[in-house]
Amino acid sequence: MEIMGRVRFVLILDDVWENFSLIDVGIPKPTLQNGCKVVITSRSTDVCNFLGCEIVKVQPLSPGESLNLFLNRVGHDVLQVAGLEEMLKLMVEECAGLPLAIVVVVGCMRGEKDIIEWRNSINELRQCVKSVKVKEDMIFRQLKFSYDRLGSLEIQKCFLSCSLFREDYEFSKELIEGWIDEGLIDEPGRRQEAYDRGHAFLNRLEKNCLLEKIIDSRGYLFGFVFKIHDVVRDMAIKSIGPRFGYKVKTGMNLKRVSNECEWVKDLKKVSLMANGISKIPVGLSPQCPSLSTLILSDNNLAEISSSFFEDMVGLNVLDLSGTSIEALPDSISNLVNLSALQLRKCKRLKYLPSLAKLRALKKLDLYGAGIELVPLGMEMLVKS
Repeated sequence: MEIMGRVRFVLILDDVWENFSLIDVGIPKPTLQNGCKVVITSRSTDVCNFLGCEIVKVQPLSPGESLNLFLNRVGHDVLQVAGLEEMLKLMVEECAGLPLAIVVVVGCMRGEKDIIEWRNSINELRQCVKSVKVKEDMIFRQLKFSYDRLGSLEIQKCFLSCSLFREDYEFSKELIEGWIDEGLIDEPGRRQEAYDRGHAFLNRLEKNCLLEKIIDSRGYLFGFVFKIHDVVRDMAIKSIGPRFGYKVKTGMNLKRVSNECEWVKDLKKVSLMANGISKIPVGLSPQCPSLSTLILSDNNLAEISSSFFEDMVGLNVLDLSGTSIEALPDSISNLVNLSALQLRKCKRLKYLPSLAKLRALKKLDLYGAGIELVPLGMEMLVKS
């Protein structure tokens, strides 16, 4: 703060969602006297008002700008197809001048020259935005159009699983491994065949602009690394996830599981990744027989009560990576449907109960874990 107090600066804080004090985080208050500026981007006017900002609303693109963006993305050659220019303008109109919506919709239509397909897509897009008045809801509907156009429930489920991870999480090839572990990709033959299929799914999600490759400041791709745009992720969590039994509360600084996460019987996938949870108390035993995936990674979690897993008989994937856990409860041994147990970088882990009953277990990830003795029942692991 002393250094910032001696120089003039322009500080840009992107995608701010919560109220905070500039002084508390070490930023001197900008004044006419010190000549400093703080620029905040946010979708919350409450945050802007709390910080005393002069609010400058970013207006939607004009019809001309929207059309130019659409054409630059989809390719100007579409104008050579008879009757398609009018269809294109109608589709652009449905995007309401929202750049992200235009980019995502283009991802579905790039390379398409069939005018009937365009007309049908316009009708589908209109159904998505019909009767929507709130701007955030409107863009969710437009993004959902791209999700609906995936045309495969299998790929849609793979996309939804990306929302289980914290915002700005960088996915690598382990994402496909996760899809296989969760049973989202059929694995009738060799695992390599399932992996190849997952790679094709990943390419499809990128083509539909639901995932994006990460590019560094010099414009170079970071190899096989993807992320999901935060607005696309919000759409998945709020508009689609609840219908599939998803509950996602990541990076929210939750301290206690019992008070801050509602456990209902029809939950299928729960992620409490990257919070401040340190303990799962004795007596907490969620009645979630259909729960298939539970992610508790990147918490300060040091203790889990034995009762916690008693009624999670359907659990397939359990991720405790990056926690401070020292010993797993013996009730883990009764999770007979568990196929993947992730304990990466659990540096304090010293004890694992017997794995003998876990006949469905295909993956036990102990990379960087502190455990020194081979767990009992390792010979029962299924070869994949």
